[in-house]
Amino acid sequence: MAKIGDRIAQLRKRNNWSQSELAKKINASREAVGKYERNEAVPSVETAKKIADVFEVTLDYLVDETATPAFDRKTVNRIKDIQLLKDEDRRHVYALLDAFLERTKIQSIIH
Repeated sequence: MAKIGDRIAQLRKRNNWSQSELAKKINASREAVGKYERNEAVPSVETAKKIADVFEVTLDYLVDETATPAFDRKTVNRIKDIQLLKDEDRRHVYALLDAFLERTKIQSIIH
């Protein structure tokens, strides 16, 4: 299971950022980022939120050792927006999404 420091390091490397670059983005020191990544320190809730924001992941994904990266922040926001639609509009969005996903599944079987 990935600890928060492991997740931070993984996300930072995926973005090709140095510890200093991440530190600047979250208004922290490079030393603090290093401690987070080595799991020697745990960021405060406020800092963890900043980290999640710069990586565009949910705070749950960042801190939950069992979470999978199934939903990035953009996906979560889209789901929330869909929930705000009128029932009929929401059904149309789901029908379109279902049709697209079904087509994709069929294509993956054929290829």
